[in-house]
Amino acid sequence: MSSIRQIILDTETTGLEPGQGHKIIEIGAIEMIDRRITDNKFHRYINPQREIEEAATEIHGIRNQDLEDHPVFDAIAVELLEFLKGAELIIHNAPFDLGFLNHEFKVFGLGDGVIEQHCQVLDTLMMARHKHPGQKNSLDALCKRYGVDNTQRTLHGALLDAEILADVYLQMTGGQTTLLGESEALIMQSGTMQSSQHKEVKINPQDVKKLNVTKATTEELEQHAKWLALLRKESKDDVVWDKVAGGELEMME
Repeated sequence: MSSIRQIILDTETTGLEPGQGHKIIEIGAIEMIDRRITDNKFHRYINPQREIEEAATEIHGIRNQDLEDHPVFDAIAVELLEFLKGAELIIHNAPFDLGFLNHEFKVFGLGDGVIEQHCQVLDTLMMARHKHPGQKNSLDALCKRYGVDNTQRTLHGALLDAEILADVYLQMTGGQTTLLGESEALIMQSGTMQSSQHKEVKINPQDVKKLNVTKATTEELEQHAKWLALLRKESKDDVVWDKVAGGELEMME
């Protein structure tokens, strides 16, 4: 069985819109092969040659003077693309990072949609919304939900966020992989979300013991109860789980 190579990636930028001339100022990416994080990382600070918006600095803490001695994107473009090629990129809120990466590669001269030409992309925000509809699914919220330590995250940082996201992703998918031998993922290809089945991954029994079992919070239980009440109303109280609870169905195949 061939190995599965994944890259967990995050960026920091001068602002929100590459179409308005905003640029990437930090890239953090870590490699994971067969669900094991390797020592292979890509981390660069980049001189954007433009002002960083104050609102952006408040998020990541990076100022222009911090980047004066760092290379421009063109100087690291080829190295970055070689690192990413052929991997499945795992990104939280992927359209944001993809928009910037594709814009930077286009300005470099490689044309449109460079990332999608060379990589698959898994958006963990879309995955979280699929798994936890109606709940907060920010990276901090997922850390709390899955018991991932993010106490060092007082400011956003690309490499630190990538490392935290790797832990969150493994927790989000660990139970499915362990129990079923496969994991559902939401894959972004050419701007559309598709369902994909990963190949079976062997799990070390010692790793299974480390998996967190997260119980529903009071708020989550209340939201679940409201959702069930809505389903009962829409189905005019003809719902299977009530029949099972009432003993009308003794067996489900």
